[in-house]
Amino acid sequence: MNIKGLKPLGDRVLIKPIYEEEKTKGGILLPDTVSKEKPQEGEVLAVGPGATNKEGKIIPMTVKVGDRVVYARYSGTEIKGEKEDEEYLIISEKDILAVFEK
Repeated sequence: MNIKGLKPLGDRVLIKPIYEEEKTKGGILLPDTVSKEKPQEGEVLAVGPGATNKEGKIIPMTVKVGDRVVYARYSGTEIKGEKEDEEYLIISEKDILAVFEK
């Protein structure tokens, strides 16, 4: 799937998960074939306009494109990119737990 031009709706956010290299306590790098846990960090690639309240007004998003965020581990919908190893998530803004300050 080509994610260029993909615009999330409502309070949804498009995130590229960031996979950290895993090391043992002794400093040995573990290969990708070793079972890895899902990442909880990612970079925001696109944001929707925001949620709509009962009066019909849009509540602006608190995250923006380029933010590095921490999100709930099993949240969102996974999307595969054009390349086999590309993975993306579309999650609700409420599932974002924190934003890294720059």
